[in-house]
Amino acid sequence: MSTKPSKQLETFENPQLDIDYTIRIETPEFTCLCPKTGQPDFATIHIEYVPDKLCIELKSFKLYIWAFRDEGAFHEAVTNQILDDLCKACQPRFMRISADFNVRGGVYTTVVAEHRDPDWQPQPAVSLP
Repeated sequence: MSTKPSKQLETFENPQLDIDYTIRIETPEFTCLCPKTGQPDFATIHIEYVPDKLCIELKSFKLYIWAFRDEGAFHEAVTNQILDDLCKACQPRFMRISADFNVRGGVYTTVVAEHRDPDWQPQPAVSLP
């Protein structure tokens, strides 16, 4: 079992190819470094995706997130990098990343980035009473 951070994302086959369903992943322990000050930035990363043929394996995702701990990155850049890396690994029908960064100097930052496969059409929304 690996105990080191890694940018290598692993996947597994989607067990339910014939329907759209949503996978939600939340990690409240994301850290990276401010590229200006070197101080740590903390965030909760929320991921929602509709898989196509592959799903993200969670242990590799945990090691992937850990790999940012000693890297300097602006909030906007790191959020989009996570989206790009996850989309490259699993090629989802849809994916949204929301990164909620903790307060720094009285300012909260939330960055939202999305990917949508151009050939995918979402099902109509269902509104329940």
